[in-house]
Amino acid sequence: MLPHYSIHFNYSQTRRMVAGRKQQNFIVNGNAPPTPNAANCVVATRNLRKNQLGGVIFGCKNTTYKECLFKQLFGLPAQHFSYVRNIDPGLPLFLFNYSERKLHGIFEAASHGQMNINPYGWTTDGSEKTQYPAQVQIRVRMQCQPLLEEQFRPIISDNYYCRNHFWFELDHVQTNNLMSLLASLAVSPSTYMPQNTAKWRNIFLPLPSSGTKKEDEGFRPLAPEMEQTNHTNGKWETDVFFDDIKVADDEWKLSASEVEHFSQSSSKSESTDCAPFDSLETNVEPKTTGQGEKDLILIKLKELAQKRKDQDVSLMDNVEDSTVMKEAHIEDGVLLREQTDLSQRKEDGACSSSGCQSIISKLIQEMEELRTFKAEQCGKMSQMEQKLIAAEMEIQQLKDRCRKLESLSSHSVEHVNEVEIEPAEELQLDPTKSIFLVGGYNGQLWLSTLDSYFPSDDVIKSVQPMSSVRSYASAAQLNDELYVFGGGDGYSWYDTVESYNPSSDQWTPCPSLKEQKGSLAGAALGGKLFAIGGGNGIQCFSDVEMLDLILGRWISTRSMLQKRFALAAVELNGAIYATGGYDGNDYLKSAERFDPREHSWTKIASMSTKRGCHSLVVLDEKLYAIGGFDGTKMVPSVEIYDPRMGSWMSGEPINQARGYAAAAVVEGLIYVIGGLRAGEDIVDSVECYEEGGGWQLKTSTAVGKRCFLSAIIFK
Repeated sequence: MLPHYSIHFNYSQTRRMVAGRKQQNFIVNGNAPPTPNAANCVVATRNLRKNQLGGVIFGCKNTTYKECLFKQLFGLPAQHFSYVRNIDPGLPLFLFNYSERKLHGIFEAASHGQMNINPYGWTTDGSEKTQYPAQVQIRVRMQCQPLLEEQFRPIISDNYYCRNHFWFELDHVQTNNLMSLLASLAVSPSTYMPQNTAKWRNIFLPLPSSGTKKEDEGFRPLAPEMEQTNHTNGKWETDVFFDDIKVADDEWKLSASEVEHFSQSSSKSESTDCAPFDSLETNVEPKTTGQGEKDLILIKLKELAQKRKDQDVSLMDNVEDSTVMKEAHIEDGVLLREQTDLSQRKEDGACSSSGCQSIISKLIQEMEELRTFKAEQCGKMSQMEQKLIAAEMEIQQLKDRCRKLESLSSHSVEHVNEVEIEPAEELQLDPTKSIFLVGGYNGQLWLSTLDSYFPSDDVIKSVQPMSSVRSYASAAQLNDELYVFGGGDGYSWYDTVESYNPSSDQWTPCPSLKEQKGSLAGAALGGKLFAIGGGNGIQCFSDVEMLDLILGRWISTRSMLQKRFALAAVELNGAIYATGGYDGNDYLKSAERFDPREHSWTKIASMSTKRGCHSLVVLDEKLYAIGGFDGTKMVPSVEIYDPRMGSWMSGEPINQARGYAAAAVVEGLIYVIGGLRAGEDIVDSVECYEEGGGWQLKTSTAVGKRCFLSAIIFK
């Protein structure tokens, strides 16, 4: 389970688009950026709506199975939070064992699906943050025999997108069928076990103490697409549901010492389980977990005490009968001794039963005290976590402030020992020479910022931020406003649109797109705004939507000839050009042009290199396709298209191969800003191109690390 919601986007997202191809994998961690790496491209979610979600399957392996049950907590990587957040208390849940490929159940949610209920779950000694932050507290609804894959596969056959991989989201029909099948294999939670003839099967063993608890393996219940990412041989190991719970070797016998053992074990369990379970990212009320388990322990203790009492009575009756028979064969003195022994045994039995009741009462009182103590501790932990979040935010703000001050210092140093920093507003900066940088990701945070970047001075000026964080979006200028549309927040896709007015420094909500989508392209033409292609994690789009300000809504217009996700598009001489991208099967080298006079798309010459998540700009009435991802790696190549010649030619490559960068042209110079190299390496440099002069690499102290952003020039 990688932490990372994230949104699987191409190069991040394309791995969700198709299974079995070697693609660039992107999973956005709750605290880390998406990681492109060579792995099988898989589809992560069905994107069921909340009212369609009937149940959810979680995953585990040997070393994490017991911890899932003991802590009553299931988790998945952050990218699965898109549907985990739709889990409400009572929703049926199941646990899939990747080693033996068995499905365990029936569980149900005891909380809402949240991020980081236990921020340090399934890690070695809690020394690092969990890799599985999409979490939900659980309880056992019905203990059942596990299902083999050949048993449950027909029920969820629609979820299999390749031979051994399936979606974790279940609709209501699938959930009901799975529950029916498991219920037919239900295990009775308790049965009568006569004295000296049966063993007591304890399904509620106490948690190990913190000193002996083993978490060296860490929690690894990965999503199906990640089962070969961080695990030996690409598989998980786990024990069969409840089969790993030990059965007592001694014959069943309830004594005061055993009851005391349960009391001590329960106390250990409570103290062990009082780890921080509140989200670091959301403000939630502290919750008491393990309630059902404790209640069941108490019920079982009472049942056992009553059974012992009944058995004592039965035993005494049997002894009385035997005493009557002996009266005919033994002398009075012997009979008196037997009856005296019987009386003593009756007293011992009565003592034992009353002692059990007393211990149970004491145990109940202690458990109530533990609950109160746990609630207090969890409340304190929640407060500490909230303070930690606030401190981290302040630190990040200070870092941003320092970076901006450093970018301005070169313009305000008058003496070596006397540094006077002049605010950006007071610098003589020409707004026509700036590039607006929209949203993105800086390696730690998804951004809502809108910054005006002056590349010639390497100075950034922040203006009014957007209403929400936004990445993988598109931006275009229409009239005197900047429009930003689509994209996502690291957890879900957007259909929202908002516009920025530089004069008033204000954002205004606009009509939403017809579809939620990201990694789309945008352009303005003829007083209309066009949202081109993109995808939603399940499918790639060839659709084109057009915003008509007179109608006040987006309308569908002529679709492209090919589906294109992570494409690039620009307007040139009254036509829109769309290049490259990903069609759900492969990266593309093709390109096409939309002419509004013909109201149709026409295929033009193809590039020589496949590329997606690249940049496309216009310089001297020619198109420059820069960098991107070719299906196996980031490429530095540049291709130039001259509409008058109708062909592409190779240009000078950029110095650093990158994709998901921002690019714009200012005063006849092409600037490529930020982006992503291989792995999680976010670029903090800017490259500048001048015809005849080639590419120059600059380290930007103003921009810093940034990727998945959009760029636009106000004309």
